[in-house]
Amino acid sequence: MRRVLRACFFTMLALVCRAHAQEYYFVTYSHEMEEPENLEIAAKNVTGAPKGGNAFAATALEFEYGVKTWWTTELYLDGQSTAGESTLFTGFRWENRLRPLLREHWINPILYFEFEDINGADKALLEVVGHDSRTDFLGRNSRIEKKPETEFKLILSSNFRGWNVSENVIAEKNLSGGAWEFGYAWGAGRPLALAASAKRCSFCRENFVLGGEMYGGLGERHSFGLQDTSHYLGPVLTWNIPSGPALRFSPNFGLNRNSNGFLFRFMISYEIDQIFSKLRRN
Repeated sequence: MRRVLRACFFTMLALVCRAHAQEYYFVTYSHEMEEPENLEIAAKNVTGAPKGGNAFAATALEFEYGVKTWWTTELYLDGQSTAGESTLFTGFRWENRLRPLLREHWINPILYFEFEDINGADKALLEVVGHDSRTDFLGRNSRIEKKPETEFKLILSSNFRGWNVSENVIAEKNLSGGAWEFGYAWGAGRPLALAASAKRCSFCRENFVLGGEMYGGLGERHSFGLQDTSHYLGPVLTWNIPSGPALRFSPNFGLNRNSNGFLFRFMISYEIDQIFSKLRRN
């Protein structure tokens, strides 16, 4: 598992062009969109050791492209490795975010749609919905269960005096059958300094963003609420290295007995400016 994680890290490092942190969080989305023709490549990783199960490490390799000022699209390729079991490619996700109001408002709404085709071994944990719980991680890896799903989110986000506060409401439906499942995510974050330093440096305060997020399930259509759901809370630290990668870390703590006791999330991301314009010039 350590070899897999090292390989993912150095593969992403080899792709470095320029870093830019679009988001402050791992699960929560703000109203920040990718600039038109910019491509961001990121690896979102999560590790855990569920009680009674095997330790795992999962990665969602993300390709985010700014189509228009009001439209950002993303492709995720998911995979995971579980100790004592196997390493599997678990499927893909295609995500789209639309911003109906281009000007900055007190509350900025974003409409989100995603189609995902994953299998039962997926452990990327990009969201928690319905009655998801730690027991979902106890069975052995299996590709037999298919999960073609559609997901909708209403993203509400505000910027105030350097702070970002974002709330997400999630609705997800398995296209093979089953009820609508619901979830939420909430986050707040702020750069450690709003003004840039006179000298260029990697460890200047403005290069660090500190925040936190909370997320969890809200049951299903016929059993809406907090009963038999799982919830997580954790701080988030982002380091934007000038002319280098953006690194993000977050220890997540389970808030009830249905949750994994501890998850560790980490991400490395890079942004390539005006990728197709550069290719045409070359």
